[in-house]
Amino acid sequence: MEDRPARPHDGRVTQLGFVLDQRACIGCHACTVACKAEHGVELGVFRTWVKYIEHGTFPDVQRSFSVLRCNQCTDAPCVTACPTTALFKRDDGIVDFDPERCIGCKVCMNACPYDALYIDPNEGTAGKCNFCAHRVDAGMQPACEVVCPTDAIISGDLDDPASRVSRLLEEVPFEVRAPEQRTGPNVFYLGADEAAIDPLQVSGGEAYLYSEVVDSQREKLAPLAEEATAVAMHDVAHPAPWGWRVSSYFLTKGIAAGAMMLAVGGALAGLVALAGIAATGAFLIWDLKRPERFYYLFVRPQWRSWLALGTWCLNGAAAVAFAYTLFGGDVLRWLMLPAGALLAAYTAFLFGQCEGRDLWQSRWLLPHTIVNALLAGAGALALLGQDGLDWWIAGAAAASLAIVAVDTFGGHATGQAARAARNLWHARRFWAGVALIALAAVLAPLLAPAAAVAALAGLWLYEDAWVRAGQSVPLS
Repeated sequence: MEDRPARPHDGRVTQLGFVLDQRACIGCHACTVACKAEHGVELGVFRTWVKYIEHGTFPDVQRSFSVLRCNQCTDAPCVTACPTTALFKRDDGIVDFDPERCIGCKVCMNACPYDALYIDPNEGTAGKCNFCAHRVDAGMQPACEVVCPTDAIISGDLDDPASRVSRLLEEVPFEVRAPEQRTGPNVFYLGADEAAIDPLQVSGGEAYLYSEVVDSQREKLAPLAEEATAVAMHDVAHPAPWGWRVSSYFLTKGIAAGAMMLAVGGALAGLVALAGIAATGAFLIWDLKRPERFYYLFVRPQWRSWLALGTWCLNGAAAVAFAYTLFGGDVLRWLMLPAGALLAAYTAFLFGQCEGRDLWQSRWLLPHTIVNALLAGAGALALLGQDGLDWWIAGAAAASLAIVAVDTFGGHATGQAARAARNLWHARRFWAGVALIALAAVLAPLLAPAAAVAALAGLWLYEDAWVRAGQSVPLS
């Protein structure tokens, strides 16, 4: 039984939440259908869904169900990470969203530890369970609760001790999903099979009850005998939100930041930084599902989000690099160093806000980001003919490899981080990237341009493998 966290009211009127009685659930999907009908949810994406898992082998098999959805968190990481306040918390505790403000950056999907958000395939904006807020405002119950034939879904005010949900939680032991994330979930499970709400205990095969397992789920549900206690027989796919564009954004921003921190070669460093910043902006916008709304980052920023703050870090770095390119001078050269360091560092803070991805919550992420930026910047400048960078390349490559070894093969704070690290070890591009960075360290004193090519290619391969591995672990 999980202790209910104390809730600071900070202006809220109440805290609405759900009790999901898995003892009564029959897996009929009525809640899923009602939710789709009520909100016009498109095919292939879900605000609420039912997962089937099975224990044992035929004929001694036991099946369990779990109803999965947004947890209306007290401390909702998606709200903090959203760069345009498209996600917000209402006075009644509902985590709601405004699709008119969404730019489709998908940071909320990686911030959520519960796989609760999706991108609408038609609108390109985020969607999630919002507790049927329009029905609540009209004094009605959420659609899923109304249609449940076994009264397994109960909603109410968790701050009212006389409410049915509060009485149930006082009388019956309950569990919450991913309590280690400390988000203060306000969806409580009665009588749930532990494996039904802990995805790390579930493995999978090639097929569900009546469909094939899609590729994105097959990798996430790969059997791990020492961990799996159940098999998923029905679930929904949650593809990784970020791919190669984000990995490329990582590299181009590293080139810009590293060139600024090194600030050698006069105007060349400024030009390389400006080119890297321009490419970074292009990848950032390209990865948005609503790229025409990119300017919302400037006109509607949410200042707790590092995606919003990072946009202004990019702007500030571009201004410093532009001035240095035009005017040079010692003052601007010294200003390039902190501007470049901040440009590199904000990515670590951005990924750190993705609380649903434990691999990215490493204490080594910030120094690794700085070191990789120095390696990328030195490599780009050396490739353009700048002399005297061979030992910078060798030193940064060696430091990067040392951090990779400690961070990847050392201990991990959670099972999810350990699983993601294991997935990283099995990625060919990870080992290819590590090999190329090692080659850069060896070649740098002998042939700097070749070392630069190896370093840049190795960084992209490693960072792409790292981005993908962080998203390879199921959250639901």
